[in-house]
Amino acid sequence: MKYFDIHSHLNLEQFHDDYREVISLLEEKEVGTITVGVDEGSSARAVELSSMSENLYAAVGLHPTETDRESFNSEFYEKLITNPKVVCVGECGLDYFRMSESDIGVKDRQKAQFRAQIEFAIKYDKPLMLHIRPSKNSFDAYEDVLEILLEYKAEAGKKLRGDAHFFAGNLDIARKFIDLGFYISLTGVITFTHDYDEVVRGIPIDKMLSETDAPYVAPVPYRGKRAEPWYVISVVEKLAELREIPLEEMKIQLLKNTKSLFNI
Repeated sequence: MKYFDIHSHLNLEQFHDDYREVISLLEEKEVGTITVGVDEGSSARAVELSSMSENLYAAVGLHPTETDRESFNSEFYEKLITNPKVVCVGECGLDYFRMSESDIGVKDRQKAQFRAQIEFAIKYDKPLMLHIRPSKNSFDAYEDVLEILLEYKAEAGKKLRGDAHFFAGNLDIARKFIDLGFYISLTGVITFTHDYDEVVRGIPIDKMLSETDAPYVAPVPYRGKRAEPWYVISVVEKLAELREIPLEEMKIQLLKNTKSLFNI
């Protein structure tokens, strides 16, 4: 593999009809990806897909917006986590995007389910795949996630680690995650906005990861299309451009980071 998309969703319905063709194209382009679960069904499907190619791995967990219909069932996920292709727990975290000030009960439920997955990841010594989406014009979800992670860090030490997926915070917040032992992953968003240029240029290159979140947010030049994991090539090219380093150097570093965090 020459490129790696650390977060995609080949397990979702958008890929139902042609996932085999997408996997073949990944192999042809020498791109690897982690298929990320959002609930029990999609997590089981992620593990199933991971067996279909050496380029595929899986994440298993419960997305915060799915906590209104499911609770994190450790007994179910214990059956998946021992699979050698499962490299992390998630995506889990907090999502306040469509909440109001009065949604205290929803926030409390999300926090409880997040804590359960933190403890599960620590128990099985797996990194976390964090989903964090704050309310509009705020960093509130990032602040709450950092506060929760800090509670666990002293006792868990290096067992508490992971990636802040689809990072949409500022440089100060990014540095706080890095101080806790987490990586920062950037998506195709960086190819069509300058909002995260400071983050890309300011974080250590050895704490950076590339992703697509396919089928969402296709990068330039694929805007308007269903994103596919191999589109991560465009993300890596943009990262190299923003850091003003050769593409080959960026590719090598990102692969090294991926292997280090996810033990691939």
